[in-house]
Amino acid sequence: MKKGKKLYEGKAKIIYATNDKNLVIQYFKDDATAFNNQKKSTIEGKGVLNNRISEHILSNLSQIGIKNHLVKRLNMREQIIKLVEIIPIEFIIRNVASGSITKRLGIEDGTVLKEPLIEYCLKDDKLGDPIIAEEHIITFDWASKKELEKVKKMMLRINDFMIGMFRGVGIKLIDFKLEFGRIKINGKDEVILADEISPDTCRLWDSITDKKLDKDRFRKGLGDLIPAYTEVAKRLGILHEQSNLSAVNVTKLSSVKRKSKWKFQ
Repeated sequence: MKKGKKLYEGKAKIIYATNDKNLVIQYFKDDATAFNNQKKSTIEGKGVLNNRISEHILSNLSQIGIKNHLVKRLNMREQIIKLVEIIPIEFIIRNVASGSITKRLGIEDGTVLKEPLIEYCLKDDKLGDPIIAEEHIITFDWASKKELEKVKKMMLRINDFMIGMFRGVGIKLIDFKLEFGRIKINGKDEVILADEISPDTCRLWDSITDKKLDKDRFRKGLGDLIPAYTEVAKRLGILHEQSNLSAVNVTKLSSVKRKSKWKFQ
């Protein structure tokens, strides 16, 4: 497949055209951002890990009937994905209170929720990705009521699967965000799972120690982001050889260059 011109560049990925109008190449960058791009850094190896972890999770979700945009992983940093029309909403599902919800509602960090909580944010950096209600989504035609109902069912199914997957390797799934897009399948419009699922988009805590194994290590200046992401990959059975990437000081807004040796299945 021939790689064409750059179509879009986001905070963590770049999308390139291909010689197939229905497929694009998704490149995972090493950039790390937080607080609507107010905090930035470049952490070598992050894109490689996110690419492989996301491929692993999306492939497993396909096996339980969750349609998504992944076609295949091309190399260490790139995937071939289906071209979709992204719904401009971040769909968030929470199992444990952490992050913004604790500040908004004055809830203690780590509070286990009685049942999964679904929230919606409008994807707009200039507005700070404001939280919105289902009525906003339907009123402003960001998604139809039928599409929203389908997305919610998919979210709960994905959450149920991922809780079990991570629990099996000693990790608690605190919360995560998803994106969905529209695509024609056999001539019919469908909504499928898009974007990535990785430690960039999930909160993951060690089941015993509550050690953070996700992007909160960058947000909160805890350091050791690459070792944390590597630990997630190892527990999922993706990474089979210890990387020689040492701890990265992610509090500095600078590029970090280190040699690494990766072996993925």
